[in-house]
Amino acid sequence: MDDVYSLFRNGSRLLEDGDYHAAAVPLTRARDLAPGEDSIHEALGRALFGARRFGEAAAEFAAVAEHAPTNDYALFCLGRSLQLCGRHGEARRPLALAAQLRPERDDYRRYRDQARRHAGGDAGSSAAA
Repeated sequence: MDDVYSLFRNGSRLLEDGDYHAAAVPLTRARDLAPGEDSIHEALGRALFGARRFGEAAAEFAAVAEHAPTNDYALFCLGRSLQLCGRHGEARRPLALAAQLRPERDDYRRYRDQARRHAGGDAGSSAAA
């Protein structure tokens, strides 16, 4: 049986090296062995985002945001992942929350505003953010 910590360290090293596809493999195994660990979900979300697997990344960042609703980084990454899936309406709320939590972050505000502008055309746009 794989050691969760070893899998996490190996995946994190691959992630930092920019090998996103490879990083997702041990991080997925680590997540499956320790499904409640936000640090594993976040690292896996980063790997999946880097591998351009935005729908899967959104699920990982959503898991972190569910456990830690004031985690601005997880909210921001969730919103960006949803945007890159074309789900601008759904992206509005997490991006707005991230921008409220960290008002000094220009990037958070920029992507929040972008989601607001693009939300009119997708099905999730009825949810106010």
